[in-house]
Amino acid sequence: MISDIAFWGVGLVAVVGGAAVFYVDSMARATYALALSFVAVGLQVLFLQQNYVGVVTILMMVMEMAIMAVYMVMFMGMNPALMPMSMVHSNKTAIAVAVTTFLALATGILMVDWPTRRGSPPPDVTMALGESLMGPKMLVMAVISPVMVATIVAGVVLAAHRTRYDRFGDDLKQRPADDPQPGGVGR
Repeated sequence: MISDIAFWGVGLVAVVGGAAVFYVDSMARATYALALSFVAVGLQVLFLQQNYVGVVTILMMVMEMAIMAVYMVMFMGMNPALMPMSMVHSNKTAIAVAVTTFLALATGILMVDWPTRRGSPPPDVTMALGESLMGPKMLVMAVISPVMVATIVAGVVLAAHRTRYDRFGDDLKQRPADDPQPGGVGR
């Protein structure tokens, strides 16, 4: 009973988070709403006892949204990422396409003659699914993932002209701070 309530509660969080992406008025808030929605979906997959897929979904989406936030800060600065903007474009066309797609998929679900299962599922469904998804490439992905993160961090560090600590010199003892713009932090 409690797990059923939790499952439907997490499902509600996923739907509300997904809808919030189009309701909030900035890219940063939309990113956080999307991350919340995907984490909730990952939790639902964990409730379905697909541990590997659920954990991978959560980790992948959290990292994706973190990278997205880094690029927003790197290319836009934090102020433009928080400025009000509309995340909805061609509203009437988008609604028409969404409703048409939903109706087509729902009709397909109800009208298709679903096949009966042949055979039985493997003893460990999660392991079989993981092997089907990754196969022999698991070691490659385990090595490439930290290299990609290190590359992103190095790119941001190298692209940054100055950091907030450069104002205080190499030993962080320069007073007053050497601000490139008058007024500095805490004007």
